[in-house]
Amino acid sequence: MIKYIEETTDFLKEKGFENPEIGIILGTGLGQLINEIEIITEISYNHIPNFPTATVEFHKGKLIYGIIEGKKAVVMQGRFHLYEGYSLQDVTYPVRIMHKMGVKTLLVSNASGAINLNFKKGELMLIDDHINLQGGSPLAFKGVEKLGTRFTDMSAPYDQKINTKLRAIAKEKNINLHEGVYASVLGPQLETRAEYRYLKIIGADAVGMSTVPEVIVANHLDLPVAAVSVLTDECDPDHLKPIDIDEIIAMAGKAEPEMILLFKELIKSL
Repeated sequence: MIKYIEETTDFLKEKGFENPEIGIILGTGLGQLINEIEIITEISYNHIPNFPTATVEFHKGKLIYGIIEGKKAVVMQGRFHLYEGYSLQDVTYPVRIMHKMGVKTLLVSNASGAINLNFKKGELMLIDDHINLQGGSPLAFKGVEKLGTRFTDMSAPYDQKINTKLRAIAKEKNINLHEGVYASVLGPQLETRAEYRYLKIIGADAVGMSTVPEVIVANHLDLPVAAVSVLTDECDPDHLKPIDIDEIIAMAGKAEPEMILLFKELIKSL
């Protein structure tokens, strides 16, 4: 993997990706932050050596380099998921590339369902902790100790300094920012009523199909990371209706401007 990382990083540097400070991963239906970036260069995933290719129709599949709030940033417009058939190493490979290029802070967004029924669709949740229900670890491979500590500490996976700043920005900008625990499942099927009840019992406030692998690898690399969920639906097992993916994507788009404001103000302060 070290050889692959070097090949990919060298390729991107040749394409103009120079010394980025911020890494951003944009989740399902959350691509509008791109409009806030002064784009210097962009490249499709399928043109990048050793990179996976996004297969989900609402994920664009581009790596973008540019300036946002005066900072150089590399942005994933579209991420990878286990449910697309990738390995956990594939899903997290871009985080390793961002780190190798020099990124000092990683910001992650996702669309998720609200398990905590005090949270409503269209609102945001700052992730304070997570539960990994994806059935594996992106660190469970031979030679991982050459890239970072094998037994990575996860007592505080989300950077508390960044989270404190995000709370302060939300208060200042009158953004209703909840805080809670994110459960990451394999998917791609949505949860049953019994599964939603189980998630609530074990302490989850929201559920989705991403983010946790990338956060584990960020911690493996000592890369400060923060993540915000856009809550796109309410997972009430007693009043559950058939899922409408188009409605979820539309809700993500509706709530996205507040997430963009949070990220922009945070980047300005870093």
